[in-house]
Amino acid sequence: MPSKTLHFPSPRHLHSLYAGHEENLLHAERMLGVKLVSRDDWLKIEAGAAPLALAESLFAFLDEARAQGMSIRTPDFHRIADTFARGEGDQLRALLDRPLVIATNRKSIVPKTLGQKLYLQSMLAHPVVFGIGPAGTGKTYLAMAAAVSALLKNEVERIILTRPAVEAGETLGFLPGDLREKILPYLRPLYDALHDMLDAEDVTRLTEKGIIEIAPLAYMRGRTLSRSFIVLDEAQNTTPEQMMMFLTRLGEDSRMVVTGDITQIDLPRAKQSGLLEVRHILADIPGIDFHTFSAADVVRHPLVQRIIEAYDSYRNPIGTEAGTEDKTSS
Repeated sequence: MPSKTLHFPSPRHLHSLYAGHEENLLHAERMLGVKLVSRDDWLKIEAGAAPLALAESLFAFLDEARAQGMSIRTPDFHRIADTFARGEGDQLRALLDRPLVIATNRKSIVPKTLGQKLYLQSMLAHPVVFGIGPAGTGKTYLAMAAAVSALLKNEVERIILTRPAVEAGETLGFLPGDLREKILPYLRPLYDALHDMLDAEDVTRLTEKGIIEIAPLAYMRGRTLSRSFIVLDEAQNTTPEQMMMFLTRLGEDSRMVVTGDITQIDLPRAKQSGLLEVRHILADIPGIDFHTFSAADVVRHPLVQRIIEAYDSYRNPIGTEAGTEDKTSS
C-alpha cells in the first residue's frame, strides 16, 4: 500500500496539529479512509493515492493554521477533518489565503480557533453580524478589535459601543450616584477591552471628541448612525422592541455586530429576549449573518470550557424533551 511520512520540527509541534489526542487520529482515519501512525516528530500516512493526498492536504492545512496562530482543539480538528473528507477543503483554505490579523495601536490580535476565524471573516463580509455563544469565546473582544481596526484604517468615522443596562434584575433608579455613576459599571467591560487596544490618552481623546462613544442602549433611540462601527454587547438582555430599535439605527456605510449569550438572560421572566427572537425573524435576509460559538471556542482557562459543557449537560440531559425545562426557565 502506498505511504508517505510527514516530518515536523518537534513532537510537540506534531501533537499540536491533532490537539494531542490519539483519538483524533482515529477519527481522521475513519473519515478519510487512511491509516495514520505517529511517532516522535513524524506522521506516516498509509492509503490509496487519493485518500493519501487528502490526508496530506489536511495536515498541511493544520500546520499552516498553526503557523497563523490558531490553537487546534479537538472540536476544531473534527470539524476540519470532516470538511476535508467531504471534499470541501478549499473552503477552509480560503481562510488561510487571507491571514486574519487585527492590528490595533497596542497589539495585533489573531483569532485562535476556527470559530473565531469564521466569525472575523463574517464581520469583514457582512454589514450586520450576530455573534452568539458562551463567555470566553472572544465574541465581544473580536468585535471591538474589528471596530478599532476599521477606525484606524479610516473605514468608519466613529465607534459606538453599547449594552443594555440590565443585569441580575437590578434597576438603575435604585442605584446610588448620578446617571454617569449609575451606568458606568454596566459599561466598564467595554472600557477595559478598549484600553487593551488603544493607549489611555487615545481613548480619552477619542471619547472626548465623540469619535468613540460608549453608552447604554437607551441612548440609541431616535438616532441614525452613519459611517459608524456599532457593537451591541449583552444583547440577550434586550427586549424584542429594543432589538428592533437598535437594528433600525443602521445608517449609510455603517456596520453592526450584536453579541450575546442566550444562557445568561437577566430579563424578568415575563419578558422575551430580543436575541432569542431575532434569529427567527432575520435568518434569511442577505447581508445579515449569524455566527454561533460553542464551548470549543472558549479561550479562557481550560476549566471554563468544562464548566460550560457541564452546565449544558445539566440543563439538557439526554432523554428529556429537547430541554424544554431549560427553555421555559430561561
